[in-house]
Amino acid sequence: MTDSATSSPTPSTPKGPTLATQLRHTAACVLAVEQGRSLSEVLPEVPQTLRPGVQALTFHVLRQLGTARALVGLLAQRKPAPPVQALLSCAVALLLDSGNEQAPRYPAHTVVSQAVEAARQDRHTERQAPFVNACLRRFLRERADLLADVEADLVARWNHPLWWIERLQRDHPDHWAAILEANNQPGPMALRVNRRRVDRSTYQQALQAMGLASQPVGNDGLVLASPQPVDRLPGFADGHCSVQDGAAQMAAELLLEGRAWTTTDRVLDACAAPGGKTAHLLERADLHVLAIDIDPRRCERIEDTLRRLGLHAEVRSADAAKPAGWWDGQAFDAILLDAPCTASGIVRRHPDVRWLRRASDVDALVTTQRALLEAMWPLLKPGGRLLYATCSVFRAEGADQVQAFLVHHSDARHRPSPGHLLPGLAAPLRQFNDNPSGGYDGFFYARIDKAQP
Repeated sequence: MTDSATSSPTPSTPKGPTLATQLRHTAACVLAVEQGRSLSEVLPEVPQTLRPGVQALTFHVLRQLGTARALVGLLAQRKPAPPVQALLSCAVALLLDSGNEQAPRYPAHTVVSQAVEAARQDRHTERQAPFVNACLRRFLRERADLLADVEADLVARWNHPLWWIERLQRDHPDHWAAILEANNQPGPMALRVNRRRVDRSTYQQALQAMGLASQPVGNDGLVLASPQPVDRLPGFADGHCSVQDGAAQMAAELLLEGRAWTTTDRVLDACAAPGGKTAHLLERADLHVLAIDIDPRRCERIEDTLRRLGLHAEVRSADAAKPAGWWDGQAFDAILLDAPCTASGIVRRHPDVRWLRRASDVDALVTTQRALLEAMWPLLKPGGRLLYATCSVFRAEGADQVQAFLVHHSDARHRPSPGHLLPGLAAPLRQFNDNPSGGYDGFFYARIDKAQP
């Protein structure tokens, strides 16, 4: 999840599927998220010809869902049935000005008429088509007053659950509003150039020759001026580049910097799927890498990633928290622990995450992260290094987690690290401030070295 980037597909053209058809599928996707299903699970169920437009619409609605829900609550005297509420939320979201230049835009009368038609097309909503029409027309008549009525509602204002907003206010009192604003805009599409196949400047020129402008980020990255399908990227199928945010690209640099590496050096990438960071390590240095992930299907994705890039690592399906089942007893020179987390830093690309997570998930994941850190530490050689990473902006999963670990391990040495990277903002440490174009995804990094005896 942390290595992926999301493009912004263009909604249908006049020759394509109608907005009504797309709205019907979009409402089904939004309803599925409200019922606890991930978009990565739901979107593949949408017919392939409709998927790009439905994805664009669904992402837009989820970024406006707090406002849309609050407005629907005012428009309907009684709470509508879930399918009707989802459709109304989708239509209202399209009638709002999100401030996002990439957002789908339709004339108001088109949205209303097509939402009514979408209601008629679905047996769960067909009898409520007149009700949908009445609600949306009332919104157009009373827009200013209705928006004023929900202005004080924090969830409607920021389009995040209240617990999420309150946690950010505690964790980042100076930046919480900027984080939430950034989360409601799509993240830029960033590429990592495979230096074993092509150097970055040459690849940037190849992009330019196709009319694709880009800007360097980090040592291997390029941020595209506008998102593109991967099949339009020169040499993608031949492993010349991968899609990976600038924040995720920092992992290899932080783990490997400051020493020479050889194929005798043993590196563990725990929780490695889908393999972007594993690949970057191998692009940067000749290493013996063991990549493990608990999910066998996700291990197949690691293999696919490495195969496309012309790289090799030992890939194994295993539970990193239980080394007795897979470790051969030989200590590692370096360990990358990209731990399971709330993904609170990447909601620009995965706008469903904010609505799927619950406050209780944070404590549960903190416990998992702590167990993984404790399991990894004995596997590291004295003098070795561990990079702890999460794609989270919550301190409990980052700074607080590392501080607790350091207190209980006298042989642990915390090295200079970025700490919390905040979405849409420059990195907190000046030496990492090299991505002015849209900022990084939210991430946390801490490098911890094991002292020599």
